[in-house]
Amino acid sequence: MAVDCMHELGFTNMVSDGGYGITIDDKFYGAIPLPKEPVVRLIDECDALGMPWALQTDNTVYRTAPDSRFEDFTHDPYMKTRVVPGLEPRAYDKIYKAYIACLPGEEQKLVTLRELPWCRYHNEYFFVEPTDKSVGIKKILDRLGADYSDAIVFGDALNDMSMFTDDWTKVAMGNACPELKARADLITTNVEDNGIYNACVTLGLF
Repeated sequence: MAVDCMHELGFTNMVSDGGYGITIDDKFYGAIPLPKEPVVRLIDECDALGMPWALQTDNTVYRTAPDSRFEDFTHDPYMKTRVVPGLEPRAYDKIYKAYIACLPGEEQKLVTLRELPWCRYHNEYFFVEPTDKSVGIKKILDRLGADYSDAIVFGDALNDMSMFTDDWTKVAMGNACPELKARADLITTNVEDNGIYNACVTLGLF
């Protein structure tokens, strides 16, 4: 889903899938799936609690659900939902993401969720997906033979914490959360106020 955006910005390299997928010179090198066994147990819990769910099992713009309840609950325009009656997570060798429909706080009922990475961007559902962006950054740098110290990362939210390590220069946007700013080497202006450009100027890149 991010390929069109990458091309519009004039790039051919990209870290995606929460840090577990990389694209170099327009070639997608695949993504690392979630650990299957806990994902299956999580879905079993969702079924027991009546929480609608959907899965990402391939690199398409579709997520797959066993019925229409996920879409009925979320009315989500982010991604198309394809209904496969009788969908069984155990039938798939690889599961890349899971989407669980519930309101904030209700996810605490899911015991298996403690074993999996997850984040919430929407009120109606949350993502079970990799959240370590540093993994993909290091993979790209390794393939390019580049030094980690030459990299600069930009972030504004809690899901960027994983890449705010001492391996490289860390820039927090002006609108970033306090936790991210506390780890930053540089705090720039807001995203809407040319934050990335201003940081590059400060760092002497222009």
